[in-house]
Amino acid sequence: MAEFRTRASAAAAPRGAARERARVERGLWHRPALLHLISDLLMLFAAVAFGWALVAWFVSRPLFPLREVILLSPAEEVTEAQLEYVARTAIRGNFFTVDLEAVREAFESVPWVRRAEVRRRWPDGIELRLVEQRAVASWKPVEGGEPRLVNSDGELFAATTTDPMPALAGPQGTSQRLLARYQQLGAMLQPLNLHVVGVSLSAREAWQLTTDNGMVILLGRESEQGVLDRRLKRFIAAWPQLQQHVGTTVAVADLRYPGGFALTPADGVIAGKGKQ
Repeated sequence: MAEFRTRASAAAAPRGAARERARVERGLWHRPALLHLISDLLMLFAAVAFGWALVAWFVSRPLFPLREVILLSPAEEVTEAQLEYVARTAIRGNFFTVDLEAVREAFESVPWVRRAEVRRRWPDGIELRLVEQRAVASWKPVEGGEPRLVNSDGELFAATTTDPMPALAGPQGTSQRLLARYQQLGAMLQPLNLHVVGVSLSAREAWQLTTDNGMVILLGRESEQGVLDRRLKRFIAAWPQLQQHVGTTVAVADLRYPGGFALTPADGVIAGKGKQ
């Protein structure tokens, strides 16, 4: 029995040594093709990193300074001094490193600028295109706050102007609604040669118009669809005849009555009736 085991052990030893040699030969350092591939990948990575660092260093050098801002759209409200100030304070870096998004935001912060577009112009310029606000009315919130201007879309923006324009006043968030009413009701009064110069909406939703001759028209609340239009149409239909009997300027026209309206001139009250 002992001799048998001794012989088996002696026979297994060469086979174990062979397996160990095979395992070692299959290791990473005994696979030249794989080593070459890893070496090539490392060389490629190092070359890309070096190239990126070289490009970054090159473009950050003061070799491509920005020298001018080219305005592609005519500016009516924005002054040249305002544009020069923004260009000096907001433009940083050279042709390649300038942050165009930051430059755009800086120009859009200028009063009267609604939108700005900027892009690079080789080799040393920035192209600027401005879309200016178009003010159609002034705005005053009834609950208090800073006056604003209203653009053609009913949006508020902060700016000042000396040009005469209609005055809108109402709760916060109603500027578009008031602008639409100003356009609609103003068109209705044009046949009377009356021009609306002011529209206000109170916190209780009561409407009031002011015309260019100083007359205040009280329309009241819009309790149902179209009630304001009906009240104003009734007043418009009666106005030519009333003018023949009213010898003075009307201060207030109160249209809130269900069957008519009341006119308040400087020297008393004149009642006028019309169909609902």
